[in-house]
Amino acid sequence: MKIFNSPQEAERAERAVALGTFDGVHRGHAAVIESARATGLRSTVVTFEPHPRAVLGYEVQLLTSFERRIELIGELGPDELLVVDFTPELSRLSAEAFAETVLFPLGTRVVVAGEGFRFGAGRKGDLDLLAALGFEVRPVPVLEGVSSSRIRELLRAGDVRSAAALLGRPAEVEGVVVAGDQRGGTLGFPTANLAVRAEFVVPPYGIYAGEALGCRAAVSIGVNPHYGGVERRIEAFLLDFHGDLYGERLRVELWERLRDERSFESEEDLVAQIACDVEAVRSSTRPVEKPRPPV
Repeated sequence: MKIFNSPQEAERAERAVALGTFDGVHRGHAAVIESARATGLRSTVVTFEPHPRAVLGYEVQLLTSFERRIELIGELGPDELLVVDFTPELSRLSAEAFAETVLFPLGTRVVVAGEGFRFGAGRKGDLDLLAALGFEVRPVPVLEGVSSSRIRELLRAGDVRSAAALLGRPAEVEGVVVAGDQRGGTLGFPTANLAVRAEFVVPPYGIYAGEALGCRAAVSIGVNPHYGGVERRIEAFLLDFHGDLYGERLRVELWERLRDERSFESEEDLVAQIACDVEAVRSSTRPVEKPRPPV
């Protein structure tokens, strides 16, 4: 997949353009991108960074980092990705001016988007307007119950299995591995401590089963109440993993929520519970199958 930041960087060609922010790259987003690929034209995904709602002053918790969004879009097999810098100036463009600035210079022949897609200043642009401008428009029906907003709600409730059904893959937490309290190693369960940026959705405190780097993972999200912690920590113990992850970007899948976090009568009780958690992780199952690569 070729990535560019301006329509002027693209070769002249007739294109099928998939339009959207695509935060989370969930099943509905995948249907839009796959519909663009199915036209047989050069398929180009147009997305926006940063998230338009953030630029417009609204609070938004993201499902994926920009880097992860690019990876997920690439896995769906489009030919190209245009990343449009969403600025206050861009937000003030009329829908017609957006088409003149982005779509026409790309050589867009077909526009594919979710049937409720809106764009332009005041969100006044829609697919009917694009059709009136001369584009062949292919609306993709919204998948019932599938939306970034609904996925955020499920994750905030800790229902990672239901979120996975809408995403088409397990929910994830992602961050850089930083130094923690280093208690895990002394307890026999060394953990990778993730620095996750505040703008990302993180499920509620608890112990989760998941996977990272091809290894099963026991994941703790919380404040380590047994040790009187107050700062949120996201720590992953990767089963059967040996290596140094400090400074590395780590993405951890969350498969299911095992239990609430809590304090214990003794450190021995804590270690015994962690051992039980690890066994639960070993028997946990991925909530959705891994997708096959696009043909």
